Amino acid sequence: MSIHQLGRSTFGDVINSGNLMTIEEANELLNDWVPNERLRLHMKQVGALMRTWAIEKENADDHTALKWELAGLLHDADWEKYPNDHCRVIIEELERRQIDPEVIHCIASHGPRYFGVEPLNNMDKMIYAFDELSGFIHAAALIRPTRYEGMDAKSIMKKLKTPSFAAQVNRDDITDALSRIDTPLEELITFVIKHQQSVQ
Repeated sequence: MSIHQLGRSTFGDVINSGNLMTIEEANELLNDWVPNERLRLHMKQVGALMRTWAIEKENADDHTALKWELAGLLHDADWEKYPNDHCRVIIEELERRQIDPEVIHCIASHGPRYFGVEPLNNMDKMIYAFDELSGFIHAAALIRPTRYEGMDAKSIMKKLKTPSFAAQVNRDDITDALSRIDTPLEELITFVIKHQQSVQ
């Protein structure tokens, strides 16, 4: 991922707190902006992980779970169409739509080294933790005859130590993200394997 510092740390307007788009509206935006099916799948997987984590680990209600899911679902929405303005375009679109500023900040913080926005709350920290790890685990599944079936955390941890495998995945980002949360790597990998394999 190339570096596109956003040059600001506040996003949206607090008056729009609680304003969310529907999943149908979010998917419509993805269908317009993201022709690449693999990239759309990645965003749907991260969205599903975010939603499930919010419900299972944060005791989130439906509205809060939707907030987490939308951040995951839209975090790379401008990556394919606007690679030189990645993050900036989707942020401006969500601001235009008057979406909850927490969703926008979460998207802005999913790569602190690239966008210059630090993850502040648990939602921010988890999208950062899930993003690279989700893609890495999916890449590992694609080379297995049984895909996700029978996959375990230890095999993924071993692959993470092999620089040539999925070389585009930044291991330093995964390490940095993990340093910000209280969940061990093995536990997080197990969660990802369990919950993203059924996402279509």
